[in-house]
Amino acid sequence: MHHFVLIPDKFKGTMSSSEICTIMKRSILRFYPDADVKSIPVADGGEGSVEAFLQAVGGERITVPGVKGPYGKPMEGFYGILPDGTAVLEMAATAGFALVGDDKHPDHTTTYGVGQLMLDAAKRGCRKMIIGLGGSSTNDAGCGCAAACGVTFRDAEGNPFVPVGGSLDRVHSIDLSTMNPVMHGVQIVAMCDIDNPFYGLNGAAYIFAPQKGADPLLVKVLDQNLMSLASVIKKERDIDIQSVPGSGAAGGMGGGMKAFFGATLQMGIETILDAVHFDQLMEHSDMVFTGEGKIDGQSLRGKVVIGVARAAKRHNVPVIAIVGDIADDVEGAYEEGVTGIFSINRLAIPYSESKLRAKGDLEKTMDNLLHCLTVLQK
Repeated sequence: MHHFVLIPDKFKGTMSSSEICTIMKRSILRFYPDADVKSIPVADGGEGSVEAFLQAVGGERITVPGVKGPYGKPMEGFYGILPDGTAVLEMAATAGFALVGDDKHPDHTTTYGVGQLMLDAAKRGCRKMIIGLGGSSTNDAGCGCAAACGVTFRDAEGNPFVPVGGSLDRVHSIDLSTMNPVMHGVQIVAMCDIDNPFYGLNGAAYIFAPQKGADPLLVKVLDQNLMSLASVIKKERDIDIQSVPGSGAAGGMGGGMKAFFGATLQMGIETILDAVHFDQLMEHSDMVFTGEGKIDGQSLRGKVVIGVARAAKRHNVPVIAIVGDIADDVEGAYEEGVTGIFSINRLAIPYSESKLRAKGDLEKTMDNLLHCLTVLQK
């Protein structure tokens, strides 16, 4: 029996990771009817991450009524618990960009509901949590999340309050001793694929707040507020949050997870590979199919294709990358463990046209490759 592992990234704007897995598996089973095919949809930390993890490894979807949404209104939140007891959360579930619609005010939105989900998971016995930092509507640096878990923020007069993006400059002290004891000792991994700093021209406010509704003046205010909070974190926690790569992710949530929870900020693909026990899968696998919308020099920094290839290389398992476009600077992918790179673009046509036929072209590309493999193996 042949054993295949499918672990593609989404083709942005064209196909989801789950859709790609379905097409790849269908093609494989046409040529290898008895094959064992393991599909691992890739979650990028944003909306849909929980479902992707549950689809990949199984587990239970937990719904939590009455948690706070981006503007503090009660809503139903959710997260997943994997078979090994790890909780998987996406901050988009309660603080997501999609939840605010056209009412975009990153100076008022909160991550409080994310903390409520974390507390619920901890009370259910989850001692490890994976939290996707993606698709946020917030700029509160995770202060709302920490407050929900019991962390106390006080202003200069000693009054406790729950900071939002527009009031981070009021934070004078941070008391972690009031954190709910159930959170003590919980291992937290934050999925983070960017390396933006906490504040500054490449930080959370300047890079991401405009798409959340901030005009140039508000961007400047939000950035100054993050800078103010960073100085308090340095004073209170002795952590230089600005120097932590990825601290600017999700409106500063990356920095907040590090400062308030001691979280590890980890590339999404590394987190996924750990969660699905990829090394164990490779011990019995014949080939891996991965892919992304475009492979280029940026991919070599450790995104999905290269992350998968590096892991498979340790076990001498060949890796085939199926992609939309192939840039000129991808030779380094072969050194990382990629065996071959193939584009699904069968015709020289614009993206606006090619995306309409992408699913069919992906299947035909897979059929072509698999036909070749079956002939070579005779």
